[in-house]
Amino acid sequence: MMTIESTLPLRVYLVEDDEDLREEMVLHLARAGFEVQGLADAPAFYKAHALARCDVAVLDIGLEGENGLSIAAQLRASGPFGVVMASARGAVQDRIDALQQGADVYMVKPIHIEELVATIRMLGSRVRAVAPPLNPPAAAPGWLLKEGDWLLCDPAGRQLKLTTIERAFTAQLFQAEGAVVSRDQLIESIGGNPQEFDPKRLDVVASRLRRKAGQAGLSLPLHTVRGEGFQFVRPGRKEPDESF
Repeated sequence: MMTIESTLPLRVYLVEDDEDLREEMVLHLARAGFEVQGLADAPAFYKAHALARCDVAVLDIGLEGENGLSIAAQLRASGPFGVVMASARGAVQDRIDALQQGADVYMVKPIHIEELVATIRMLGSRVRAVAPPLNPPAAAPGWLLKEGDWLLCDPAGRQLKLTTIERAFTAQLFQAEGAVVSRDQLIESIGGNPQEFDPKRLDVVASRLRRKAGQAGLSLPLHTVRGEGFQFVRPGRKEPDESF
């Protein structure tokens, strides 16, 4: 079945600090039918991504400040995205490093625009095949995740901005629609390996999220279920036994 999301143009964020090259590539990608935005650095990317998450990011490795490899690693912890890494360096080890950091494709500059267009379309199709709905059902009536899941909103309309880890953690709970989510599932959702990850770090994430919510005036229905995991409890349901 074709969804509304599948008929929308792919949203592409191109992060390149060379202004002339950035503008040229944005023009070509727009002509190819993408909804494309050119960005100069990591802070600009994160701001745009918080407002509307992209399907595919094209990242220059050699950015000033936070580089493209770091951005790719952050993306991998926050959900399904296509990542194209671009660099003037073509050594095998450079390619391996980029792929290990989360790149799907490594392209050496100068990039042929036709190849980039085909690559973006391929990655975008994969991403949309596995991505969750744009507006997932709320875990509890009145509670919503908005703006690409970066804002948690309570029934009164109060909002809490989430970090990358908090966003992945909360989105996993919302997808469970009030059911208990195991610690292993939550560890994987934030990019960790259950065999290596210290499970107590999840308690730290939950505790910090509760504290931030309280400071913002939100009464967060997030509960720790002893021996099982975490639950975003629906109003009127019996609350589980907790262990903090």
